[in-house]
Amino acid sequence: MTRASIDLNADLGEGSAHEEAVMAAVSSANIACGGHAGDAQSMRDSLRLAARFGVSAGAHPGFPDREGFGRRELHFPPDEVRAFVRGQIEALKVIAAREGVPLRHVKPHGMLYNMAVRDEALARAVAQAAADSGVPLYFGLAAPGSLMLREARAAGLREIGEGFADRGYAPDGSLWPRAQAGALLPFPAAVAQGVRIARSGLTAAVSGEEVAVPARTLCLHGDGAEAAELAGALRAALEEAGLRVTAP
Repeated sequence: MTRASIDLNADLGEGSAHEEAVMAAVSSANIACGGHAGDAQSMRDSLRLAARFGVSAGAHPGFPDREGFGRRELHFPPDEVRAFVRGQIEALKVIAAREGVPLRHVKPHGMLYNMAVRDEALARAVAQAAADSGVPLYFGLAAPGSLMLREARAAGLREIGEGFADRGYAPDGSLWPRAQAGALLPFPAAVAQGVRIARSGLTAAVSGEEVAVPARTLCLHGDGAEAAELAGALRAALEEAGLRVTAP
């Protein structure tokens, strides 16, 4: 697989000191909207930055778990998931309308994302909440048989397969657990992996196997210590590889 363009997205609105520098380098921003992080002021600030840099804005709903930053495995009935995900998207949508910024996509956060990769009922609840909100695009894990993308498509959304520049992969195409060695890639390796995924749709799992990652958007995390440097270097490396960085 070869591509002429790729979207570059980052998880923002989470209180990072690097937000402006990251926003300047990406083409899509996933803005925390009150679950794992974010409040009315942070949402407003992130939307204004997105407008300033011409970045496509989207919602980044997560488990209502500020203490665990949305990274703890929690269990809710599907109707409750649908309700709190929709509530978070709508909270951002209201502020976005006031700021004159259209919301273009939804991308679940953290453990909600990871669990929806393998839990059909959860994947359906999150996708239906996104569809309820009227936001047209849905970012989900680009992997063979991805439940996230299947349920997004079934809900009438345009699904966008996502790859990760700065995360390690398991042989089945899922993300390597954060608690294990190899889960987070250091700066040079993240740039190299991002470019390889964008150009060929392939990367290497932490155990060495080749993994298919047919991604149309590429994520970097906006809260890391190297976030600003990584964002700028990855954007430059993608463009040097002949790829146009643009929102879907």
